[in-house]
Amino acid sequence: MVTGGFRAVARCEALALPPYSDSVEGLTRTYLSPAYGATQERVAEWMAEAGMTVRRDAAANLIGRYEGRVAHAPALVIGSHIDSVRNAGAYDGPLGIMLGIEAVAALSSSGTQLPFAVEVYAFGDEEGSRFPAAMLTSRAVAGTLDPAALDVTDRDGVRLGDLVDLAAYPSVARAPGEVLAYLEAHIEQGPVLEAEGLALGTVTGIAAQLRFEIGLSGTAGHAGTTAMGLRRDAVAGMAEMVLAAEAVATAGPPDLVATVGVVEVPSGAANVIAGRSRFTLDVRAGDAGVRDRAADEVLRRFRDIAGRRDLGLSVRQVHDLPASPCDPALMDLLEEATVAAGQRPFRLVSGAGHDAMIMAALCPTAMLFLRCRGGVSHNPAEHVEPADAEAALKVMSGFIKRLGAKLEPA
Repeated sequence: MVTGGFRAVARCEALALPPYSDSVEGLTRTYLSPAYGATQERVAEWMAEAGMTVRRDAAANLIGRYEGRVAHAPALVIGSHIDSVRNAGAYDGPLGIMLGIEAVAALSSSGTQLPFAVEVYAFGDEEGSRFPAAMLTSRAVAGTLDPAALDVTDRDGVRLGDLVDLAAYPSVARAPGEVLAYLEAHIEQGPVLEAEGLALGTVTGIAAQLRFEIGLSGTAGHAGTTAMGLRRDAVAGMAEMVLAAEAVATAGPPDLVATVGVVEVPSGAANVIAGRSRFTLDVRAGDAGVRDRAADEVLRRFRDIAGRRDLGLSVRQVHDLPASPCDPALMDLLEEATVAAGQRPFRLVSGAGHDAMIMAALCPTAMLFLRCRGGVSHNPAEHVEPADAEAALKVMSGFIKRLGAKLEPA
């Protein structure tokens, strides 16, 4: 018999293939794409089979609800995201949703009702791989979304407003009294658990993040006829800035990281000195002060490089997420459930951002990490052992049971 954790892994793998991926090689599922819609349809079927009523909200989130003993009771929300980066792995995001569905299926099949409802959220835009903003849908649910952030256009010139009703988008916000807590299971996306020989870990908090779009302008010219000393090369300037960001992060504490993940050379050609370049800068640290000081230093060095090379420099901040500690009481419940499932408890910080950090503005949050082979994520080689998913499901079910016992009337 296939158990819930193994089924959750198998479902993630099924969703990594067309029509649930916009590409044939490697999973690509961007927000509101055809693959996104097909995935919602399939996941909605699984939610219904697990005993949930299913709906979609105005931000194109998919929500399944399993009622508690009292109709319209506040809910424990279990969630993660179904969108992906380009050329992704199968588990980053969907595994947390599949495990949430399995946890509800176990409750439903045993006829167990709790003093609260359980809702499973499949958020839509955690990665920000289509539009130049991330976590739009969870920010809308948490009530922290600035409507101005919805004025975005993808690389093909499609505006978000062409696909959804922007006026209705903020209406998906949940009132604090409607949500008791938020639980997210997610692959670690790092090597710590594997190095410790552990399947699972309790997350203590999520690092603070800043993200920028950087633009450089110089002078395009012929590669063979323009002397080196006369060049205003936007690519050479970009290359020096990338190394400057790396140097600042390397000199900081271990949890400080800086990443240039996208570089673009508009109208680039092999025999042309680049007149323009663009790139992204992502800076993260467990402490917001460390992050901010590092970002300030990186941008100071960028200005120095641009001035020395006679390049125009533009800097646009597109993302600012504060550090997000998890709730201590919920962490304790997760650890109790971990021990009861026969696993050694272990706590760790998340360097990656998750919808949990957004939902913390609405309710107490908890996160459970699952080890992934080699710490690899955002890559088709991403891998989770089904036995680890089974252990995670036992912990999640134990967490739900303990939260229910805690909220029972005396």
